[in-house]
Amino acid sequence: MDDLAAHLKELEEKLFDPSVRASREMLTTLLSRDFREIGSSGRLYTFDVIVPSLLAEQRTGTSRGEHFETQRLAEHIALVTYRAIYTDTDGSERRTLRSSIWRLEEDGHWRMLFHQGTVIG
Repeated sequence: MDDLAAHLKELEEKLFDPSVRASREMLTTLLSRDFREIGSSGRLYTFDVIVPSLLAEQRTGTSRGEHFETQRLAEHIALVTYRAIYTDTDGSERRTLRSSIWRLEEDGHWRMLFHQGTVIG
């Protein structure tokens, strides 16, 4: 389980990287075609909506995660929860509690199936 937790933490952290968020190839490696997200606004995003949105994103700050926990829900399904901190260039911070469900897909890669973030400050 420790290896899986470390691997999924690494995959989550890749999604913080602006170069990954700007690469369709990397996003399709990390996100399942069945991907769904409930954003902090309450809006539902699908794979076909979120990928173009991330590719067009103009973020200027940095993100980091802390307090990662992983729970295996089934043989090929895992839940990752953590706190994310986004720091803008002016020093202001936005903190969110995040949860992601990852699935081991037929090609042997773990991909994010579901994600939700809740703003906490």
